[in-house]
Amino acid sequence: LYDLALIDCPPNFGVITRSAVAASDQLLIPARPDELSTLGIDHLQSRLRRFTWEFNQVADLQADLRPAVKKLEPMILGVVFTMVQYYGGQPVSALRPYIAQTRSLGLPVFDAMLRESNKHFAGAARAQLPAILTEQLSRELAWELQSLVEEFLKRIRTANHGS
Repeated sequence: LYDLALIDCPPNFGVITRSAVAASDQLLIPARPDELSTLGIDHLQSRLRRFTWEFNQVADLQADLRPAVKKLEPMILGVVFTMVQYYGGQPVSALRPYIAQTRSLGLPVFDAMLRESNKHFAGAARAQLPAILTEQLSRELAWELQSLVEEFLKRIRTANHGS
C-alpha cells in the first residue's frame, strides 16, 4: 500500500490518461509556458469536466452492481511550468504572459518552475539515472527540483487535510 503514487501520462486524454484520472485524487499538470500549452490546459480542463461527469453518470447507474466504485472528484493540485527559459533569475519576458494567462484560468500554478536543460535531462537519460543524481546537475536546477518537491508535498498535505 502506498501513501503517494505519481502516474506519468502521455500528453493526451487517451485511455491511459483517463484511467490514471479515475485512479487519482489529485492531478498535477506539467506544461510549457507557451501559447499551445496554455490552450492545451484550457482544453484539458474541459475534457476533464466532461470525463468526470460521464464517469459519475455511469457509476450512478451501476451503483447496485459495483458499489465499491467511487465517484470521481479529481482536484487539480496545480500547473507546473517546465522547460522554462530564464534570464536574470526569472522567466524570459516572452514567457511571462503565458504564465499570467494560466493563472487567470483560475487554476493553481506552482511557484516552482523547472528550467529548460537538455544537457542535464538528456545526460541523465543516457546515464539511466534520475537527473538529481547526475554529476553535471547545475546548482540552479537542483534548487528548482528541490523547491518543486517541497511545494508539491506542501500542496498534497494541504489537499489531504482539507478533504
